[in-house]
Amino acid sequence: MNQTLTGKNILLIISGGIAAYKSLDLIRRLKERGAGVRCVLTGGGAQFVTPLSVAALSEEAVFQDLFSLKDESEMGHIRLSREADLLVVAPASADLMAKMAAGLANDLASTVLLATDKPVLFAPAMNTVMWDHPATKRNYRILLDDGLHAVGPGQGDLACGEVGAGRMSEPLEIVAAAENIIAGQPTGQPVAAPLKGRRAIVTSGPTYEAIDPVRYLANRSSGKQGHAIAAALAGLGAEVVLVAGPNNQPDPSRVTIRNIESAAQMLAACEAALPADIAVCAAAVADWRVAGEAEQKMKKDGSGRPPALNLVENPDILATLSQMNGGRPSLVVGFAAETEKVVDHAQSKRTRKGCDWIVANDVGTGTRVMGGDENTVHLITAADVENWPKMPKDAVATTLAKRIADHFINHFGSE
Repeated sequence: MNQTLTGKNILLIISGGIAAYKSLDLIRRLKERGAGVRCVLTGGGAQFVTPLSVAALSEEAVFQDLFSLKDESEMGHIRLSREADLLVVAPASADLMAKMAAGLANDLASTVLLATDKPVLFAPAMNTVMWDHPATKRNYRILLDDGLHAVGPGQGDLACGEVGAGRMSEPLEIVAAAENIIAGQPTGQPVAAPLKGRRAIVTSGPTYEAIDPVRYLANRSSGKQGHAIAAALAGLGAEVVLVAGPNNQPDPSRVTIRNIESAAQMLAACEAALPADIAVCAAAVADWRVAGEAEQKMKKDGSGRPPALNLVENPDILATLSQMNGGRPSLVVGFAAETEKVVDHAQSKRTRKGCDWIVANDVGTGTRVMGGDENTVHLITAADVENWPKMPKDAVATTLAKRIADHFINHFGSE
């Protein structure tokens, strides 16, 4: 896992808005990376998340009141702002952004932000009409001109039922932005994006291969790893097309989603998304499909004999993208889900398919990788095998995305 945030102190300011629920996951992600997290919860924020839940996750007292005698005596607002290495405002509501831009200090959150001498990262979240309002755009530009960093907002379905810009960036995207700032990115601009201008295709989830209108062949893939990779690449500035089989994962923000069911549909969607610089084939694609889907539900005939299913091989999406004669992505990354001889089988697969990298993992009985939240992987390249420690799938995604960014910087420069 990236160690940039290890030992760093983050002051997270949670303002009002339905996106405040994401702040709870953000606390967990920051702490997973070794950061200490203190939180300021505004009155509006407390309408959506409780001080108890914030305190439980951060393992710190939650600060809410500017004029609290207890808080000011133990941890005054000046000290609160100065002891942090980075201030993160997530969500940053239109109201709080306006206060920040005007230099107001009429509550704890705005006072801390005005009193700090540390970098500030804010993640806007609001209704799309509010985001597009000239006053909000003006405030956003003022904050950037004042040297603050921004991440998001993304586009998509909003809690109010409308569709458009205004979704708060996903926690992993905010974490990646925080890591960039701590690592020394220039201030006063939106967070630097090393993959800006690059286009990525990511496949995720299982495929369903129909037997009849009711039944299908599938596997236990949840899509967690592929979706996390798509979010991490988008967080580093890539234009991402996520080709996803059936899953229950939330759609990552700032990512174009192409929902499919079968392997043939997944291949067609990948080919339609070309040209691309990067292809990450993280989906667990069914190797086989039934030669002919029954038009009606198959019935038992009373003989006790199961129906004969004639299986044919599915298209090989990884090999197809890796072995293209023209328009091949510059970097093709495959996944190898193995139950034995994990590294040996993955090395053979990399050579056989023609991809550049393989991410290998053990999905055998007892590993709980399929559908689970953690993964232990080996990154296999032509030159080396990197054995990564067990970590959450989103941390695997962040680490892989940064390796991909480093690859393009090393081979093509920052451009």
